[in-house]
Amino acid sequence: MGQVVRFLLGDESRELRDVDPTQTVLQWLRNDARLRGSKEGCAEGDCGACTVVVGRADRDGRMNYRAVNSCILFMPVLDGCQLLTVEHLQAADGTLHPAQQAMVHSHGSQCGFCTPGFVMSLFALYLTEGRPTRQRINDVLAGNLCRCTGYRPIVEAAVAMYDYDWQDPTLARAGETAQRLQTMRRSETLELAYGERRYFAPVTADGLAAVLADYPDTTLLAGGTDVGLWVTKRHMELDNVVYVGDVVELHGIEQHHDEVSIGAAVTHTDAMAVLGDHFPDFGELLRRFGSTLVRNSSTVGGNIANGSPIGDSMPVLIALGARLILRGPDGVREMPLEDYYIDYGKQDRRAGEFVERIRVPTLAVDEHFRCYKISKRFDQDISAVCAAFKVRLEDGSVADARTGFGGIAATPRRAMQTEDVLRGQPWSEATIERAEATLAAEFSPLTDMRASEEYRRLVTGRLLRKFYIETSQPESKTRVLAEEAEA
Repeated sequence: MGQVVRFLLGDESRELRDVDPTQTVLQWLRNDARLRGSKEGCAEGDCGACTVVVGRADRDGRMNYRAVNSCILFMPVLDGCQLLTVEHLQAADGTLHPAQQAMVHSHGSQCGFCTPGFVMSLFALYLTEGRPTRQRINDVLAGNLCRCTGYRPIVEAAVAMYDYDWQDPTLARAGETAQRLQTMRRSETLELAYGERRYFAPVTADGLAAVLADYPDTTLLAGGTDVGLWVTKRHMELDNVVYVGDVVELHGIEQHHDEVSIGAAVTHTDAMAVLGDHFPDFGELLRRFGSTLVRNSSTVGGNIANGSPIGDSMPVLIALGARLILRGPDGVREMPLEDYYIDYGKQDRRAGEFVERIRVPTLAVDEHFRCYKISKRFDQDISAVCAAFKVRLEDGSVADARTGFGGIAATPRRAMQTEDVLRGQPWSEATIERAEATLAAEFSPLTDMRASEEYRRLVTGRLLRKFYIETSQPESKTRVLAEEAEA
């Protein structure tokens, strides 16, 4: 087993031994590498002051660059990657990168604390996309907060950076970088020892199963957008960590005529486009799910496996009829996603098991689907209520119905009684009124800082009615969107 973390810091090869498995990249940059352009603002992936760009070589030898939060990214995850910080942007002669120069010319830097993070998000955009729309710029920068409220000049800098005559050195060296990273690619499990603590990064599902057989109580690490906070905010010490992001079998999205199969380690960024094509509402919900920085790290399987009652993807997937594939010492199990959630903080995952794939049925021609997220802040906020609905209509009646709700119970839930009320009934106002009454009695929502029990009870029914209106009067949604655009 390999015992050294190998990566590129800019273009410089680095090998690290005796690495604390839960030391964050930001901590290492500032304290060990003495690269202090990246800042700590929140230590939880919310503000973007710590933004860096991580490059990975795919199997075809192409570089894939993503902006991520370094404050919740653990150092060993960089094994086989390239790490780029704001210090790596300018040319050898000192010429600033267009992302930097445009910030200067547009007066986009005020107190300056957040500026390196904005620059790195712009840099990643410059590397990966042509001239974007204003909406795309807003989406990319949504995870970078400016406490001086200076967003207008920063957005102007994002537009202007494409006007510079610039041959980007990072892109020019991308082929060479990919070759160097491919030479670092492991064919065996990375195992690090730090005192009594262990870190494992297997590269195959068999390797992952072997680690879990020896360490069944180890902490599974995927994107780290949740586990990272255990360390930075709750100050937990994790004795053993196994990283699943290098396991080949947990990647890949397969599209069939009747389903989409998603590897558990697929990021929300990679899943969003495919799921959005099949389920436009789901694509929009994922855009609001978290910032680009968060979606670049967070994984579909991780969001499902941790079982949070306020996770946004689970209610949607439950309503769609998704099924979970788990692999463990006794072989492979498959179950409806809703059966995975037993109680608060308790899931049906046996010792040594891990989530391998998620199977999501596509919609038939007579099926209608919508999902809704209600939160205090439109983007990047925890849901007060997340609701999803799917019905199959035949001759104006409900042949079948599925629902999914988050934020109103100890686990993501279906409203089974409400579904029974809908089935076999005309898709009508009278049916919806009866279903609303049933739904109001089916759950006992909590009251917390996000919403009261009364509000949650009311809004779940109103969302069901909204679904009915949008599916029975499709022109209503078009009219509302047009009115919002005019406003």
